[in-house]
Amino acid sequence: MVTPDVKRDAVAHVCAQYGVSQRRACEVLSVDRSSMRYRSVRPDDASIQEAMKKLASERRRFGYRRIHVMLDRQGSVMNLKKLRRLYREEKLTVRKRGGRKRALGTRCPQGLPSRAN
Repeated sequence: MVTPDVKRDAVAHVCAQYGVSQRRACEVLSVDRSSMRYRSVRPDDASIQEAMKKLASERRRFGYRRIHVMLDRQGSVMNLKKLRRLYREEKLTVRKRGGRKRALGTRCPQGLPSRAN
């Protein structure tokens, strides 16, 4: 159990399964009771994520830094760390360029000389 969400779920499971109080479950699992009552106040980033996905699909070679500049020009000013977190959550990456083109098919055997020179 690492994240607070997992800890909250574990405490809720122990309370429901064994019928113990929240205080007792937190004590058994070594979880702070204040983290049980915490509710996130993080604002919704859906509009920013949509704009970021749109830019990334139009400009496939743009990474998170260039997308940050483009969003700044559109008026969506945000921290680079936040943009990088959203970029990673959306599983966006810079598309790789194509590799070297190789000959297709099989090679013909080299012809044998019929005479000198």
